[in-house]
Amino acid sequence: MVQGTTSDAGKSTLVAGLCRVLYRSGVAVVPFKPQNMALNAAVTEDGGEIGRAQAVQAMAAGLQPHTDMNPVLLKPNSDTGCQVIIHGRVQGNQEASTYHEYKKVAMHAVLQSYQRLQQQYDFVMVEGAGSPAEINLRANDIANMGFAEAVDCPVILVADIDKGGVFAHLVGTLALLSGSEQARVAGFVINKFRGDIALLQPGLDWLEQRTGKPVIGVLPYMHDLHLEAEDAVASSNAKKTEIQLTIVVPVLPHIANHTDFDALRLHPQVDVKFVRLNEPVPSADLIILPGSKNVRGDLAALREHGWEPIIARHLRYGGKLLGICGGFQMLGQQLHDPLALEGEAGSSAGLGWLKMQTTLEAHKQLKQVSGKLTFGDAQVQGYEIHMGVSTGSALGHPVHLINDQAEGAISEDGQVAGSYIHGLFDHPQACAAWLQWAGLSNQVAYDYTQLREQSLERLADSLYTNLNWAALAPYLPAGLVPN
Repeated sequence: MVQGTTSDAGKSTLVAGLCRVLYRSGVAVVPFKPQNMALNAAVTEDGGEIGRAQAVQAMAAGLQPHTDMNPVLLKPNSDTGCQVIIHGRVQGNQEASTYHEYKKVAMHAVLQSYQRLQQQYDFVMVEGAGSPAEINLRANDIANMGFAEAVDCPVILVADIDKGGVFAHLVGTLALLSGSEQARVAGFVINKFRGDIALLQPGLDWLEQRTGKPVIGVLPYMHDLHLEAEDAVASSNAKKTEIQLTIVVPVLPHIANHTDFDALRLHPQVDVKFVRLNEPVPSADLIILPGSKNVRGDLAALREHGWEPIIARHLRYGGKLLGICGGFQMLGQQLHDPLALEGEAGSSAGLGWLKMQTTLEAHKQLKQVSGKLTFGDAQVQGYEIHMGVSTGSALGHPVHLINDQAEGAISEDGQVAGSYIHGLFDHPQACAAWLQWAGLSNQVAYDYTQLREQSLERLADSLYTNLNWAALAPYLPAGLVPN
């Protein structure tokens, strides 16, 4: 099990890399995260949803995503509450205080999934969540040491040196664990190191002497490593020299599945600007309203910060507007939440750019999809995760044909479009067609899925070079020589 001293310490990346190293060595390895809190999700082959990071780890292990890889998924829809998903299916909304007690029930689901994976695979690579030293969360813990203790699993503790304070993070975290938990820590991995390793060596020697634990590896900072983030919105694009199209994405308070934009961020001709609602909005060729876990609340926030007239002016000057999932729902005339699924029950006026209305229903739509765009005749592959059902005349002008069924909508003048499909830009044909619609001509060849695969290979090569495999040997399949 890989645990971290903090959130974003490198747990997801390290697990993905280890999965790829073991996969390349012929080991039947499977990723597993007992509990994940994230608004980036993926639809699995068995028709459920899991955290996006576990889907990427599954790719690293040569597998299709499955709900057993992330049996408990929490999707925040307010500052104190979240949607609880067990084995890929929505169980309802809970406040944080209520869920704290519910974890006893959730642990049963976690152990069921873990036992099924143990029976099917040679090796289970587990990822923790946040930090194991959060004192207020240790009771009934199912995400970190509570799980490791329950299944007697050794732990690697990873810390991000780029954030600063790496030795305090590691020593402090270890000190806050119980004696039995400290004993199961096999060693440390330091992530994102830049510079001369010789200058770090005195600190490594001190750390090993102070704790009695080995430093299993120091991983270099990997520039331009492109793997989907678990939750944090990406702060920058890849380095580019010939930008020809600018896209603006508002960072909604409850933005969901922002990994939809990873393919665009990495496109050599596209500049994606994530703009906070209280920041000035730069000029753009395309504005994309992203997915949301609280559509009416996020729409109200857009209005409060003056985005409605900004979008109107953008369209008046010939710009394009696209909505994905929750963003698509915002483009309609009305939003109804009679069951209070995402907040208070009630209705809200939409932005009114598409003639349709949306009602949130208790049943969540979860499916992998493939088909064609209605313009450009390009292939599209992706997935749907939504509780809304949209109706109206706008749907008579779809953007996709999925199994010969209309999906999404595009306005008669071709300026405004929307779709429920996540991963719109992942397939190279679909990405090219959407960018051409937005105004990008003379496109260079570009394949996002190939870039992701190259990143996984680079990551595995780095782990192969920089980890002490002799120190890890007691915890790996007998006789394994990683490659």
